[in-house]
Amino acid sequence: MRVSERELEREREVVEALYARLDEQRDEAARRLSKVRAERVGGNHQARSERDAFARLHEDRLAELREVDARLVFGRLLLERGADAGGAVDAPSAPDAPRAAVHAASTAGTEAPPAASTPERLTRPELRYIGRIGLRDAEQRAMLLDWRAPQAAAFYRATAAEPLGVRARRHLALAGRELVRIDDEVFDDTLLGGDETVQGEGALLAAITARRGGRMRDIVATIQGEQDRIIRSELRGALVVQGGPGTGKTAVALHRAAYLAYANRERLGRSGILVVGPSDAFLQYVEAVLPSLGETGVVMRSLGELYPGVDAAAEDPPAVARLKGSRRMAALLARAVKARRIVPDGPRTIEVDGERLTVRPELIRTAMQKAERRGKPHNVARVTFVKHALDALTERLAAQLVKGGATVDDADRKVLREDLRTAYDVRVLLNTAWLPLSPEKLLGDLYARPAWLAELTRDWREEDRALLARERRAPFTVSDVPLLDEAAELLGEMPDDRQAARAAADRAQHGRDLEHARAAIADAGAEGVVDAERLVAGFAGGGDGRTTAERAAADRGWTYGHIVVDEAQELSYMQWRLLVRRCPLRSFTIVGDIAQASSAASARSWRQALDPHFRQWRQERLTVNYRTPARITRVAERFAAAEGLAITPTESVREGEHPVARVDAAGADLVPALLALLADDPRADAGIAAEEAGTLAVIAPAADADRVAAALAEALGTVAVGTVAVGRGSAGLGRPIAVLAPDEAKGLEFDEVVIVDAARILAGAARGVSALYVAATRATQRLTLLGPAPAALAEP
Repeated sequence: MRVSERELEREREVVEALYARLDEQRDEAARRLSKVRAERVGGNHQARSERDAFARLHEDRLAELREVDARLVFGRLLLERGADAGGAVDAPSAPDAPRAAVHAASTAGTEAPPAASTPERLTRPELRYIGRIGLRDAEQRAMLLDWRAPQAAAFYRATAAEPLGVRARRHLALAGRELVRIDDEVFDDTLLGGDETVQGEGALLAAITARRGGRMRDIVATIQGEQDRIIRSELRGALVVQGGPGTGKTAVALHRAAYLAYANRERLGRSGILVVGPSDAFLQYVEAVLPSLGETGVVMRSLGELYPGVDAAAEDPPAVARLKGSRRMAALLARAVKARRIVPDGPRTIEVDGERLTVRPELIRTAMQKAERRGKPHNVARVTFVKHALDALTERLAAQLVKGGATVDDADRKVLREDLRTAYDVRVLLNTAWLPLSPEKLLGDLYARPAWLAELTRDWREEDRALLARERRAPFTVSDVPLLDEAAELLGEMPDDRQAARAAADRAQHGRDLEHARAAIADAGAEGVVDAERLVAGFAGGGDGRTTAERAAADRGWTYGHIVVDEAQELSYMQWRLLVRRCPLRSFTIVGDIAQASSAASARSWRQALDPHFRQWRQERLTVNYRTPARITRVAERFAAAEGLAITPTESVREGEHPVARVDAAGADLVPALLALLADDPRADAGIAAEEAGTLAVIAPAADADRVAAALAEALGTVAVGTVAVGRGSAGLGRPIAVLAPDEAKGLEFDEVVIVDAARILAGAARGVSALYVAATRATQRLTLLGPAPAALAEP
């Protein structure tokens, strides 16, 4: 049915009004932030605290408003008169009203230009517009409903069979800030033929057939019912989302993170959410999704970045990764730490201020036992060991002096103890017995001292020990990160006297700051919107001005309120141990496809992966393939079946236009054949952005990816600004052509995929079947096999 121009104009008026209101609120937030920052509050700490509390609120609001410009509004519900459809029609989204109160309280008397008038359509109770954030007009009437609000659920869940009080659902397609198309789904047939009813090709179909750029886009406008139920499921325990390729697992994971942050601000605002991805390329691909959904405070880290100060990208060979990921390493590290506490094998003679004293092993052993009884980490327990050892040495030295005719009172004992503490021989004795250690040094010693490793692993095979051998200066790998974290847990930090004094002073000041922050929040009526702990971090006078996300990312001991793990099937036993330490409540969203597990250290089933770490967990399945055409899916699933790979079958929503193509080439001819294949491809032009021509991924065996990328870059040349059409790894995600190894392609999608030498990928990877299955399911339009490939990967 032809879209009526009058209906388009009506909706354009709505879109213009919403963007006008967005601009007003941006300007308003910027004015309020400037006003708060300019306030002179003198030396009064409470006044500074209150000022900084409001400054943080305005900074957060301004960041949120700046990130949601693209496709601000994307949907509209036409409701039955008086229908609730998941929540009261006029109810605001939960955080909006308190936040408005905060803004009003913090800016009393602030002059602002008059607000633009609100179109009548935005205030009609039967119409509900859905967008990335909630917006209200100057009279605090709802104009735009946040997609995460309970009242917005019907936009994603209403069907003809269960309309949930919805008469029609409208999708608004925007280009920039301009409305360009309307698509309607009508559930009430009395609307058909009316002036306000239009129908189009469908927002979902338009989204899944659109060209891909170098970054993942959110699916907030096209979330489907089965996805929405998972996104909005309650925050409790561990939820596993299992789904085959193209089912939207990653999108569901990111939208769930945004939803949980919105719906649980009081809890998660204090502790934060951690999103873990398999690689830097993956995180670069998805990094814009959460800000576009109105969330800027979520911590995103790859598996190589989960230990502060280490950014590991290199992967170990499969056999090494398998060993480092096994539970044997946890036991080895515990033995290694204990082995660094050494009782002398005989008496030692020390000299203290001219007095010679013989120290028997029993004195050191007794001090160690007293320290170990408390169960503290190595470096923390060492403080107790040193205290007991010095006490015993002081008594021995005092007794020896008395035996020699001296008189020793309590004051003398204090002097003797200080003499012992600072004596060189005593420091050597105690450090030799119980040396403070860093995780880096402990792990480096294990790898670089084969004799010590052999002593600790007498029940290991020699070939297993050899896998850990490396030079002390070699960089840490992704598999080393959980081992460093495990060592840090066993070792703890080593406080000194100055640190203890500073910590005590900081705790006292922190308590005073909390009182001031709570008072400021209560005065503003902002309880539940912002947490006092979070505000204290930004207080003036030496406070930590970082956001919760920034502080969490830098603190190894930080515990998150929730963790989202994507491509979770790849995690090793040791990586799961690390993540569970980061979230003791075990509140997780675990997303993946066990059939796509290609890491040598990964488990064969969710039960094998999760049962050692979670007392219980629940599972949801995604079975509809929104990304991959059926013509590609059938080939990939047939290949998996032929190779005995257990997969989750999916149902593609479209057949696709292009059959899977095969181009014969072998050996040294592969790169020239690839260049010939790309000769007429518009993406080979370095001047064309990925967003214009769509994206192409060349997936090659890991050992060949660098060579293929270099050859393509040289052949395709450069343009005046020095850019090239092709990029290697994460650098290729913003370019028309990306060259990737199979493991780097996990979770990504491209318009077209060329797999180079599929047979070698199958034979060369630790789990070659899974690696090739992943590569074959990355394309949204076309798949080409260049060179040798299994027969099952050809379309019949």
